[in-house]
Amino acid sequence: MFDCGKIAIIGGGSWATAIAKIVVSHTHHIGWYMRRDDRIEDFRRMSHNPAYLTSVHFDINEIEFSSDINKIIQAYDTLVFVTPSPYLKNHLRKLRTRIKDKFIVTAIKGIVPDENLVCSEYFHHVYDVPYENLACIGGPSHAEEVALERLSYLTVGCADEEKARAFTQVLTSNFIKTKTSTDVLGIEYSSVLKNVYAIAAGICSGLKYGDNFQAVLMANAVQEMQRFLNIIHPIDRNVYDSVYLGDLLVTGYSNFSRNRVFGTMIGKGYSVKSAQIEMEMIAEGFFGTKCMKEINRHMHVNMPILDAVYNILYERISPQIEIKLLTDSFR
Repeated sequence: MFDCGKIAIIGGGSWATAIAKIVVSHTHHIGWYMRRDDRIEDFRRMSHNPAYLTSVHFDINEIEFSSDINKIIQAYDTLVFVTPSPYLKNHLRKLRTRIKDKFIVTAIKGIVPDENLVCSEYFHHVYDVPYENLACIGGPSHAEEVALERLSYLTVGCADEEKARAFTQVLTSNFIKTKTSTDVLGIEYSSVLKNVYAIAAGICSGLKYGDNFQAVLMANAVQEMQRFLNIIHPIDRNVYDSVYLGDLLVTGYSNFSRNRVFGTMIGKGYSVKSAQIEMEMIAEGFFGTKCMKEINRHMHVNMPILDAVYNILYERISPQIEIKLLTDSFR
């Protein structure tokens, strides 16, 4: 059985905090890289993340904090990356330590901007990490509900299923159920797309479209997702599994979904910039929309929802006009 060894969390946001809560309850020791020393000092003093999920308390004696990414990476065997995808490259620019022999787990539900690569592809192509050393965490799981210990389901994807099973052992608890998959690319691309579709759902909510239409939108979204996944990574998968459809639904409907909140603000008339400023959090679907549009220029998949969100966010076409055109294409 593969041994995950010593585990470190890379990132300091809400999902990083939720995953740290899960992992440290099993291992009773983690490394934790955070960019800001002041946040680390406040965390040590208050025994909780000062900026995210402040109700989740930790035993500080079980955590080795550092703002030096190289120190953490050198000392730990399994590295769980949980940074917003737009910031991943900046964090890794400081890297002076080889990571190809580490077990890399990405819990980043986004795509690397400018590179147009999901995270496993990015680590493989840029840092030469073999696919059997790359895993991802997917599933319908908001950090806020994990923090509240509400029942959640996570899927660990890895080309090496033994490694996926080993990592599920440090996630499984009385409120976390886990399963494994070998469909890493499918999980990662569906995680990007569901954020785009959640923005669409929010835009429609902001425009006062009702629940009936939201259901039609989500039904069309899963079909659009399936069309893309079948082209980008054609394997036998059930897109109605929780890691695909479930993640799409929770992101499209939940009040915890920052992508849905962002879309709702756009539908209500906010500009992109004003919505981003007011949210004070990253809506990864904004970046994912542009990346997926650029990828699809080469794939030529029929993706009307992606096209509509792109036109609203980047071409500044009126949401009312664009969504009306979208509704006419649905059946």
